[in-house]
Amino acid sequence: MPMFSYRGYSAAGETSGTLEAPDRQSAVQTLSSRGIMPVSLTEEAVKEKSSGGGLLGNLHFMHHVKIEDLVMFCRQMYSLTKAGIPLLRAIGGLSNTITNPVLRDELKQIGRDLAGGMPMAYSLRKRPDIFSPLFIALINVGENTGELEGSFKQIAEYLSLDMETRKRVKAAIRYPMIVIIFLALAMVVLNIWVIPVFANLFAKFDAELPIYTRILLAVSHFFRTYWYVLLLSVIGISWFWIKWSHSKSGRYTWGKWQMRLPIIGPIVTQSLLARFCRSFAVMISSGITLNQALALVAEAVDNDFLAEKIVNMKTGIEGGQSLAHVAADANIFSPLVMQMFAVGDETGQVDTLLLEAAGYYEGEVDYALKNLTAKIEPILLVCVAAMVLVLALGIFTPMWNMYSVMQGQK
Repeated sequence: MPMFSYRGYSAAGETSGTLEAPDRQSAVQTLSSRGIMPVSLTEEAVKEKSSGGGLLGNLHFMHHVKIEDLVMFCRQMYSLTKAGIPLLRAIGGLSNTITNPVLRDELKQIGRDLAGGMPMAYSLRKRPDIFSPLFIALINVGENTGELEGSFKQIAEYLSLDMETRKRVKAAIRYPMIVIIFLALAMVVLNIWVIPVFANLFAKFDAELPIYTRILLAVSHFFRTYWYVLLLSVIGISWFWIKWSHSKSGRYTWGKWQMRLPIIGPIVTQSLLARFCRSFAVMISSGITLNQALALVAEAVDNDFLAEKIVNMKTGIEGGQSLAHVAADANIFSPLVMQMFAVGDETGQVDTLLLEAAGYYEGEVDYALKNLTAKIEPILLVCVAAMVLVLALGIFTPMWNMYSVMQGQK
């Protein structure tokens, strides 16, 4: 999100500083709400590291900063700031004791920035591969309102819930992935070592083989003779997939496909909407305006297709439409959640009802994950049965025929 340097006048006299805002108009509105009349407003150019988007970006693995590390960091910062320890001292203490080496080095750099008079939110913004826009925005709100410990607590709770959801998803897909991997390994072993033994046996008898057997032998021959073609194909497809999925159009298309996949699609959709509702609620409860919160949440959902829907909602809000109306136009929410939005508009308790909506979606995700294995198991059984059937037709049928011929010659 852009950073603006401002100079203006308040009741206390001339003042200056920096603030984050999605655009110039939002920056002016934020300053006005603080009682500051800006006389100059300049957008600063900050070179950012590439980030994959999402709550914490997609570079955690590369930089070895896990979500668990950030949860612990936020909880420790909450305890320290709540105890009245100055921010610079708290950062300095954690930079000497935290176990993650990458995060420790970054905290030392942040400490130097703070010692030089830079706001913490601005320092975090220089590290988008570790700290998400939502993370930075909440810290910025905490600094401006004097409730920094509350911001750290909100972030810790939010990241903890997100971490638990990720763990449940990984646990649910672990079994199907293991079965699929072993099926693939079994196919490789059969084609390279097992089927050639039967091929030599059939060649000795010089018998006419059924079509299924000829197909199996041809596939096995291709595996053993042109293995390098298969290897290069796998590498090429992987390279193409990585390039395509990191392109703008690829991210958008893949985000759309993810939400429409059979069996998995509904789980992905509900998980993304749970993250949207919870992060949106956190932003609103922190005092951030609806349009600014939507702009930040669009960067937090880690799905370009859904992000575009959220940006369209932001445009509708800025055009004077209600939250319930723009949510209906997005056509991504369930009727129950739409009712919550409508009630939130009428009562002014949008953040509370968004948390209820997040809980609803998280409950749906839990139920779907518990039933995921039951849905996938029949498909895996059919795959295993098909493999056994092909082997039976291709290997054992000609063996039975040869046995019958040998019995007849006796």
